[in-house]
Parts: sequence; C-alpha cells; structure tokens
Amino acid sequence: MSPRYLAPNESLTEAVAGLIMVLTFTLAASIVTDGGQDAARKALLGAIGCNVAWGIIDAVLYVMDSVFERNRRVRLAHAIASVPDEPAAMAAIQHELDPYLASVTLPEDRERLYRHIRSSLVEGRLPQRTGVLRDDVVGALAVLCVVLATALPAILPLALIHQPWLALRVSNLLVVALLFIVGYRWAKHVDANPWLTGLGLMGVGLALVAVAIPLGG
Repeated sequence: MSPRYLAPNESLTEAVAGLIMVLTFTLAASIVTDGGQDAARKALLGAIGCNVAWGIIDAVLYVMDSVFERNRRVRLAHAIASVPDEPAAMAAIQHELDPYLASVTLPEDRERLYRHIRSSLVEGRLPQRTGVLRDDVVGALAVLCVVLATALPAILPLALIHQPWLALRVSNLLVVALLFIVGYRWAKHVDANPWLTGLGLMGVGLALVAVAIPLGG
C-alpha cells in the first residue's frame, strides 16, 4: 500500500474499523454459541464476509469522495476566477486554504501565495472537471486491502488451531494487540505519547465492540 494513495490517517482509520468489526464478530460468535466448534466456524465466516463487504463498500465511498472533493475544488476555482471583487476572492481562498496552512506559514507568506493563486485563476489557468481517475481506483484497492488485512490475524488462529475455545481466545487477543499497535503508530503522526495512545485506542475499540454486540453489530 503506497502512501501516495492513502494518507496515514486514512489507512489507520480503515485498519481500526476493520479490527473492530472482526473483533465484534469473533466475540459475538463466542458468546452466542459458548465457544464450540460452531462458534469458530461462524466467527471465521462472519469475519471474512463482514470485512469483504465493508472493504468493498468503503472502497466505493473512497472513489466517490475523491471525485467529489476534486470537483468541489474545481468549482471553487471557477467561482473565484469569476469574482471581480479582489477582497471577496481573497477571502474565499483564505477560507479554503487557511486550515491547512495557518499553522505552518506566516500571514504575509500566505497573502502572497493567495494573490498568486488568484492571479493565475483570473488569467484563465483553471482546472477542469474530472471523472474517476486511475489514482482513485488504486486508492480504493488500497482501502480494500487494508480492511481485508485486518481480518487475517483473527482468521489464522481459527483456521490453524483445532480447539475452538482456544482459537477464539487467541484470535481475540491478536486483534486487541493490533488495536494497541495501530494506536501506537497513530501517536507518531500526531506527536502524542505512543503507549498512552495505544492503550487509549485499545480501550476505545473494546468499548465500541461492547456497544456493537448488544445492538446486533
């Protein structure tokens, strides 16, 4: 999976969602059927089916969001180019870009950049509307791969260990450990304490599973 297609927050969020879903299925199957052979089989099929379905759904949503966001910016560029009032055009550019640039640039640098952007748009260098691009498709496949990959650590114990109760317990422990690992990695992108973030995400994941199981999740 290339970071060119998925930002760290996107890949980590997909991983968390996949892990929570597979943990919900394996725990629910264990509770409902008392950890017997039937529980292991249902957990295995449920984990695979749920993550495949969610991966496909989220991949399609990724493509839709990419096309929407790209064309939203195209519409904004055309709207800015058509505004004769420079302060209004500058305000529109500022509203769009300040959330990304304010924390890493000086006000005067942003103003020069925004004026350059407006002059480029007024001169007619406008982006064109686009449909689905190759990068959208590859990004969607990356989403699908991330979600499917989260099911593997849970599925392997169920497929390799012949004692259903032990297989389910090992599967659950692996998924919980992976929630911690994802939180640990997440912390490195936001300059947080890795151990606290890992433990926090693990706790949040378990809490969400505890909510999902009684609601039929």
